[in-house]
Amino acid sequence: MPQYFGQLPTSDLPWSTPQAITSWTRHLRGVRFECGGPTLDLTVLAHDLVRVRFAPGGTFLPRRSWAVSRHDSEWPAVDFGFAERSEGFELTTEQLRIVVERATCRLGCFDPAGRAFACDSAAGLGWRTGQIAAWKRIEADEHFYGFGERTGLLDKRSERLTNWATDALDYGSLTDNMYQAIPFFIALRPGLAYGVFLNSTFFSHFDLGAEKSGCWQMQTCAPELDYYLIYGPTPERILFRYTELTGRAPLPPIWALGYHQCRWSYDSEDEVYELARTFRSRRIPCDVIHLDIDYMRGYRVFTWSPSRFSDPKKLISDLGSQGFRTVAIVDPGVKYEPEANYAVFDQGLAKNYFVRTASGQLFHGYVWPDKAVFPDFLNSAVRRWWGDWHARLTEMGVAGIWNDMNEPTIDDRPFGDGGTKISFPSDAAAGDPAEQATWAEGHNLYGQQMVRACREGLDRLRPTERSFVLTRSGFAGIQRYGAVWMGDNQSQWEHLELSLPMLCNMGLSGVAFVGADIGGFARNATAELFARWMQVGTLYPLMRGHSALHTARHEPWVFGERVEAICRKYIELRYQLLPYLYTLFWRAMTHGEPILRPLVYQYPDDERTYQLHDQVLLGPLLMAAPILRPGSDCRAVYLPAGLWHDWWTGERFEGPAHILAHAPLDRLPLYVPAGAALPMNPVRQHTGEPTDALIWRVWPGEGSWTLYEDDGNSFAYREGQWATTTCRVQQTAVELTERQGNWQPPERQIRIELLGCGSRQFCDDGAARQLLFRESCN
Repeated sequence: MPQYFGQLPTSDLPWSTPQAITSWTRHLRGVRFECGGPTLDLTVLAHDLVRVRFAPGGTFLPRRSWAVSRHDSEWPAVDFGFAERSEGFELTTEQLRIVVERATCRLGCFDPAGRAFACDSAAGLGWRTGQIAAWKRIEADEHFYGFGERTGLLDKRSERLTNWATDALDYGSLTDNMYQAIPFFIALRPGLAYGVFLNSTFFSHFDLGAEKSGCWQMQTCAPELDYYLIYGPTPERILFRYTELTGRAPLPPIWALGYHQCRWSYDSEDEVYELARTFRSRRIPCDVIHLDIDYMRGYRVFTWSPSRFSDPKKLISDLGSQGFRTVAIVDPGVKYEPEANYAVFDQGLAKNYFVRTASGQLFHGYVWPDKAVFPDFLNSAVRRWWGDWHARLTEMGVAGIWNDMNEPTIDDRPFGDGGTKISFPSDAAAGDPAEQATWAEGHNLYGQQMVRACREGLDRLRPTERSFVLTRSGFAGIQRYGAVWMGDNQSQWEHLELSLPMLCNMGLSGVAFVGADIGGFARNATAELFARWMQVGTLYPLMRGHSALHTARHEPWVFGERVEAICRKYIELRYQLLPYLYTLFWRAMTHGEPILRPLVYQYPDDERTYQLHDQVLLGPLLMAAPILRPGSDCRAVYLPAGLWHDWWTGERFEGPAHILAHAPLDRLPLYVPAGAALPMNPVRQHTGEPTDALIWRVWPGEGSWTLYEDDGNSFAYREGQWATTTCRVQQTAVELTERQGNWQPPERQIRIELLGCGSRQFCDDGAARQLLFRESCN
């Protein structure tokens, strides 16, 4: 199979289509249809989840372990109805009905009210050399979200989207495929939503009506079509089921939710010491310092530069004593260095762990260490070996790993020589003998499986402490292994705005722990841009500032006192919000909920939210309308139905309505729905700093919020060492339920602040409390 980059191979061959169904067989979980050679299989995994497979050759691919974490046999058996009609067949569950036409094998799907969705168009199913596809109707008022990492607008209707992981350097609003390849989306119209996961790691694409209006297409270079269909009826329910299928994010250490500082590169221990000293002396909270590629010896992975980082263990220990955790970058390219006593290369070569061509020759390309070879991360033995090598970092005290260049990014000549990007030979073998593949099938998995190796290695090496893992590349299910950032963005207002729909669509693709480089990676931010970006970064699940080699510095204090004060204010706000934010991560772990979410997720029946990409929600209780244009100090804000409060002034607004928000440079427009109860902390300089108070900031109305807590660092929560407390609001009455769970917080005071009604304070003993404020509040 040829290598595919950026588009499917063109073909003048006509599409073949299945013949009429000749026979059918009911099995434990579904029905299999024979169609004159091709085979169609419908497998019912839940009342709202059906797997659809179509094999033109009549034989399905073997089970793959890469993306789907819960396979067919691991779902409880579901009762479903099946009937044969003169015109076809009907499969029914409690939540949906699927009709299969006898003459064409075309599928029609219907919700409990009889409304059609995801119905095959007249083209139905088709295949030709190297390609297989399905075409489905687009309903008149249907919109499309998710698709992993995508630039441009939130709604992807009328776009063509490629699923092929690539280094998207200098990306912009028209860029197609990027670092992440996640072939999953949510289709939505008022009252109905469905999700589709194209379970193919081969090159694929979606066409959402770009080529043919009124029809969407999924197409892949795999030998079969395999997709999961999830009925909603809401985005929330779809994501719950999709992340049940592909896995959910583990609970990160609490320090990973603090502010991260990074640059390519802080290239000496002296510079890192000075950075840490400046954060603490300027009283700007920070928890994490990242080390980019220059900490290594000649860019050799799992090494330290003896001249620039002569004593990394002391450095990291000293940083730890000041409340900083250290994250180190790791790239997949291993320097090709025979007879140089470089153990990573020597071992990998001796064990035959590096990618080879189909003829058995060692594959090589060029990255930071110059000529390099690449581990086959689809191989479980290689993953184990690679994970163990992280001991060279964890023994020094490194608490997190940043995986970069793992699409993988490879040139055909040394960097800087005007090279061309290359990839592994698509016909070469990859993976375990028991799950053998080629790189045509494995390319999109490379970054994901590298991160898997890292995560599993850190869990072995740091068994009592949670680790942080960050990646640039991944596939569906990447949320099981690490956080994701949006790669090499730029210091432009356009990229600030782009970050919101990009991160929201990642959240709608099951990846909750996401962020973008605050201030922009390439080029130089202005003071105004940096201030506005830091405000938006407060809302990112991953809050990391980063900048590139040869650019101006982007630390919070470099733009003058005014911007430094703004940065301090919003980083402090981030630390105040950590109890709420940490609970959102718990919700992501247990329910698959996005942390940063578009309004359409929360208000799927409000069509005014469908195209709204420049307002976001941090969980359900905090809505932001950032300033995304230079020289602006006000903007229009849409408020969905209900009563809303201005975060800063307490002013009330009745939605649905558009309002004009006043937003001078130091103000991010923030709004809270009536009845909200937000748990907050006092300001700290880092998450390891003790706190003696928990503050519930409450707005009059009707609502509730359940706070989740644990020690924030160990795995004891898996053994029941956690606690939850629910705060219920009924106009001006506030109730705290009795604390549930076995974890006990340190001694602290609880303060309830009800907007306009005053505050109450008491010692936290875990008992239930009912607080009555005066009936009429200002």
